[in-house]
Amino acid sequence: MGLDYGSVTVGVAISDSMLLTAQPVEVIKRKSENKLRQTLARIEELVAENEVGRIVLGYPKNMNNSEGERVHCTEEFMEKLIARTGLEVVLWDERLSTVSAMDVLKEGGVRRENRKSYVDKIAASLILQGYLDSIREHKEDINVK
Repeated sequence: MGLDYGSVTVGVAISDSMLLTAQPVEVIKRKSENKLRQTLARIEELVAENEVGRIVLGYPKNMNNSEGERVHCTEEFMEKLIARTGLEVVLWDERLSTVSAMDVLKEGGVRRENRKSYVDKIAASLILQGYLDSIREHKEDINVK
């Protein structure tokens, strides 16, 4: 499962069973940043429904690789995810994932006023796809040696 954690939304993506592709699933919305109970409950439901074995959480470092306030909020969310689901949570560099998601939506012809409802789950799928591609490349490197 891939997650794009934002201040009031969480984009969700799920991989296929062979861990080849990531598909956007939904955007979980909450009323304020600190209201996480229902968000965590929904993630827990999706984990059970999709037999998720690991969560890949977008890690929002700044472009210069420094860590801002969002990094610390994401780390706190990660701890809550681990406690709630018992799953391993992998932090994955999400720099430019939202920009890339917007580009995908533009290229797909999605109207500007409709993009906001899709961008977070597309970003989550890009985060998860980057992770899936990376583990596949590592397995190939291991098999070559």
